[in-house]
Amino acid sequence: MQSGIYVSISSQMALERRLNTIADNMANVNTVGFRGTEVKFDQMLSDTRNDLNAKIAFVSQGNDYLSTDNGELDHTGNMLDFAIKGNAWFALDTPSGMVLTRDGRFTIKDTGELVSIQGYPVLDAGGAPIQLDRTAGEPKVGADGIMFQGNRQVASLGLYQADISKGFLRYNNSGVMPTDRPLPVVDRFNVGVAQGYLENSNVNAMREITQLIEVNRAFESISALTHDSESSLEEAIKTLGGSS
Repeated sequence: MQSGIYVSISSQMALERRLNTIADNMANVNTVGFRGTEVKFDQMLSDTRNDLNAKIAFVSQGNDYLSTDNGELDHTGNMLDFAIKGNAWFALDTPSGMVLTRDGRFTIKDTGELVSIQGYPVLDAGGAPIQLDRTAGEPKVGADGIMFQGNRQVASLGLYQADISKGFLRYNNSGVMPTDRPLPVVDRFNVGVAQGYLENSNVNAMREITQLIEVNRAFESISALTHDSESSLEEAIKTLGGSS
């Protein structure tokens, strides 16, 4: 009987974690380049003490992963705005190390360095900060990421890939720090850069609201079951206590 309470608690903990990811996704529904967080829960089986053939199913703590859906592209006309088509990331040099991001709102410092909206240097395919000539005008960038000022090739926007499923940490600028080492994309036949565009958040607000309603209903149902289980346990204790 007590095992039912433990199962309910594990379910409530899982629902709380899902609720936190929904709240984070909703808070970033308008954040440029943001990729929503999902949670995968696994079933954990435990033997009962009285019957080794009986199994009790618990819910695991869950593993976070990023949605791989691409957000819609928004045309800004700004020559220093960039969006990625396909499964790749821009790379930034931050005080915490290399950070991957889909937020392509860049600008040129007085020194000519290409930086993110947070002021972090944007890296090329070799992992070096991109240096431009501020007096040569705005750069023109092709779908392959090659940057030109006038008729001269000056740099190449670095596009990187990493296995985010192995773990990651969130960073500002819609960034992520993956556990897996990011590697530059060498063959770019299925990825590219769009100049003058930004990628919107890939969070679907209506879908998140629907899931929020479902999570709240599930939490209420589990709470009711837990209350019933506790009441049954109290009645059993009273009955056994009165019969002795």
